[in-house]
Amino acid sequence: MSTFGIMASDAPSVAATGGVLNINVGIMGHVDAGKTSLVRALSTELSTASLDKHPQSQERGITLDLGFSAFATEAPKQVTDAGFSHLQFTLVDCPGHASLIRTIIGGAQIIDMMILVIDIVKGIQTQTAECLVIGEIATDNMIVVLNKVDMLPVDGRAAAIERISGKIRKVLQSTKFAHAPFVVMSAAAGGGGKMGAAAPLAPADGGGGKRQDASVGDLVALMRERVAVPRRDAGGPFLFAVDHCFPIKGQGTVLTGTVLSGSCRVNDAVELPEVGQERKIKSMQMFRKPVTRLSQGDRAGICVPGLESSLLERGIACTPGAGEVEAAAEGAGG
Repeated sequence: MSTFGIMASDAPSVAATGGVLNINVGIMGHVDAGKTSLVRALSTELSTASLDKHPQSQERGITLDLGFSAFATEAPKQVTDAGFSHLQFTLVDCPGHASLIRTIIGGAQIIDMMILVIDIVKGIQTQTAECLVIGEIATDNMIVVLNKVDMLPVDGRAAAIERISGKIRKVLQSTKFAHAPFVVMSAAAGGGGKMGAAAPLAPADGGGGKRQDASVGDLVALMRERVAVPRRDAGGPFLFAVDHCFPIKGQGTVLTGTVLSGSCRVNDAVELPEVGQERKIKSMQMFRKPVTRLSQGDRAGICVPGLESSLLERGIACTPGAGEVEAAAEGAGG
């Protein structure tokens, strides 16, 4: 079977083995805070939409759409106690530009954890505050990355970090993230776009609030420490948030996205409400591994035949009729 090219991973998939927990991590922050550099430093597996592959993103030097990538890591005790043998982090790189707030909100629907990236030189900015509002709705679990610490002068750097961290902590006091841990680091030391970390600054403060001698490895360790096993419900209608689609010659059109609710299997029928069409699932893959079943929280690609890929870039694939139910519920709630 040909691969979709969604993501690669040596770890087995949830659907294939029942042993992998996938955690969706929203990477949010103001434009040019260094979100994509952080994702690049963390990621080992890239999706069809990651690291600003969008031509306009490359031209303008900013993220314009949701990007997806991943890395696998050893499962911590709270994950193994829940019956999982592996832990997979799927990183959702959200754009930081104000005009793309709707795209950010779309990404927020699927996150289990949030990393708020702040340019330590500039501090809290307009979109930083907006991301905090979205984060309060989407998750209880947030880590703050104070990025670009290498841009602070070496002389007096530790004092500057203390001063800036204090200001940011005061802003967080009015939110649910008052006690969110800080990681002070440089995702791309010198702005070179490669993985790097700041020179050692000072030991951790002992209270878990700030980590001043941090690297990408320290951030991963903190993410593992703070993972909470989310409640996954395979019941109810299947809802699949489509973020990208592309054709595969001789196969059909691949819809990449995240399962918001329910589950599906190969040969199930799915409805595409935006284009008014219904198709059967021909095949599915998670991280380039064929699977026969998907359930809530899974990041995957679904291949359907006979769909013109240009008709749908973002939308919903769902159990036939579920789209109308969701629309009616939203209308009643509004």
